[in-house]
This record gives sequence, structure tokens and C-alpha cells, in this order.
Amino acid sequence: MYLGEVKHILGAVLSLGERSADFDADSPLLGSVPELDSMAVVQLITALEEQFGITVHDDEIGAATFATVGSLARFVEAKLA
Repeated sequence: MYLGEVKHILGAVLSLGERSADFDADSPLLGSVPELDSMAVVQLITALEEQFGITVHDDEIGAATFATVGSLARFVEAKLA
């Protein structure tokens, strides 16, 4: 899984500092991390696309994708499969 890389990207895009180091796969995101607002979601998707060389279409993402760190990492993994 791409958990470590996703945690790093989350920390960088959301300017979380050391907070992202404490994330694990079950760490909630949407609604639990105040920095993750609608604009941050767009920035996060762009960063994931650049880091992993993927393309994310609007109809591929929803609240479930951003529910936890693990769900986001699984999304990236599925895009790379």
C-alpha cells in the first residue's frame, strides 16, 4: 500500500507538520482534519496525480475516498493497478 507516501503528501499539502506522522490507515480525514476543505481536496488530488503519474476524474472521487488515510491510499493503489 502507498500509506507512507500518501501521509507525506497529506502533510505537505495541508501543512500539517508533524501531525501527519501520527496518521495510520484508520485515521479519519474528511470532517476530522480542519485543513481538508474543498480547496485542499483539489490541491491534494493534484499532488497525488503529480506524485504517482495518475489522472483522477471528477466522477471517480467522493466522500468515501477521503474518509480515512487508508481509503485514500487504497484509491491511489487502485489507480496504479
